[in-house]
Amino acid sequence: MKLYTDVTYECSKLVTTNYSTSFSLGVSLLHKDFIMPIHAIYGFVRFADEIVDTFHTADKKMLLDRFIKDTHNAINEKISLNPILHCFQDTVNKYHIDIELIDTFLRSMEMDLDKTMYNQEGYEEYILGSAEVVGLMCLRIFVEGDEKKYQELKPDAMKLGSAFQKINFLRDLKADVHTLGRSYFPGFDANNFNDKVKKEIEADIQQDFDAALRGIKKLPRKARLGVYLAYVYYISLFNKIQDTPAEKVIQSRIRIPDFKKYILFAGSYLKHSFNMI
Repeated sequence: MKLYTDVTYECSKLVTTNYSTSFSLGVSLLHKDFIMPIHAIYGFVRFADEIVDTFHTADKKMLLDRFIKDTHNAINEKISLNPILHCFQDTVNKYHIDIELIDTFLRSMEMDLDKTMYNQEGYEEYILGSAEVVGLMCLRIFVEGDEKKYQELKPDAMKLGSAFQKINFLRDLKADVHTLGRSYFPGFDANNFNDKVKKEIEADIQQDFDAALRGIKKLPRKARLGVYLAYVYYISLFNKIQDTPAEKVIQSRIRIPDFKKYILFAGSYLKHSFNMI
């Protein structure tokens, strides 16, 4: 069983490596105890997201329903022949990740099946499920059973997930609006998206980032560097979006070049090493 479980974790690591250079870099800077469990979380959320965002020629609802059922079965039975779900259930059971967090995430994936416009309430519900609870899953791993620390850091971890997701919304506006026919920002109108509207969204994101940084500084040292790198990457992406006119943001996907990611990697490592975070 150990060999099988180890192989399934390697499968989720492969998913992370192929889907996200930036996230892979952040994970690599975590303590070795956390690396594979975080890969397991990423593999799970990535595959769920793939169902609703990518598999356009398949019956998405049927696939997602099956994925949800298989997820619960894997967690309850502590085994799955789906390697992504097997290592995920192993992490969930080992770190006592609340099933409510998982179900909240899965509900947000269900929203993507048919919801294309959001009011403020729906927007907040979607961010809670798609991002904030994912941050809490990771936090469960980072605190290693310290319930007091978990409760202390919970609000800031949610703010970090919220900031990341809102930046993703801005970065992916073109694909969401023109390919998937979605818009997450409340009352969003692609025809009236201008610099004023963009700045209002950015001000909200900045508030999330301010709270998130306070939480990062309080993280256990074993987790702090990897999370800080993810924060630095998203701040860099955020700054680039802030410097880009609204009409260009909605016409192209803003990116950070790979060479810049490695510069951020080095800078984050040095700051952490000299206790400058």
